[in-house]
Amino acid sequence: MTADERELRELVRGNRWLTRALTVVRDSGLPDAWIGAGALRDLVWGERYGDGFDPATVRDVDVVFFDPTRLTREDDDRATARLAAAWPQPPWEARNQAAVHTWYAAKFGGGPIAPYRDVAEAVATWPEYATAVAVRLDGADRLEVCAPYGLADLLGGVWRHNPARVDVALSRRRLARHRPAQRWPGVTVIEPG
Repeated sequence: MTADERELRELVRGNRWLTRALTVVRDSGLPDAWIGAGALRDLVWGERYGDGFDPATVRDVDVVFFDPTRLTREDDDRATARLAAAWPQPPWEARNQAAVHTWYAAKFGGGPIAPYRDVAEAVATWPEYATAVAVRLDGADRLEVCAPYGLADLLGGVWRHNPARVDVALSRRRLARHRPAQRWPGVTVIEPG
């Protein structure tokens, strides 16, 4: 385990809200399920570069799972409803990463994409390196980390475009919408392009 993984584990374990969310996800029965992206970024950057972490400001709790046998958006909706039934408070958004290839082009444009082989391959395509991170609890309550590019940008407060799937135009729209420098003073923004 790296020092960065230890640091992320301490931040996550130190937050009751996120720990509860991870427990709900683990106990949901969704296969290979993780929490990633914005909720983790909000926790880390809120604690390190902002005024603390406030779960009420989390736009959505991205839950990713991998089930090649259920590839419809209705299956995603059922997974989201299952999480909400267990704990209604978080704004859950469950997405089966095995199904992304069936809807990605229609939603975001561009040509078709190949099916992902696993959650790690999907996480590696997320829009910024700082948010290309996911965590989960295993059956023994150990926190596992999926960070294909490492944790340097997340822990170091660096907003940087990940060109794996997202083009520069979409990256700029995300930057304008999320306003990281205003939300978390001390975060370094590297302009896409």
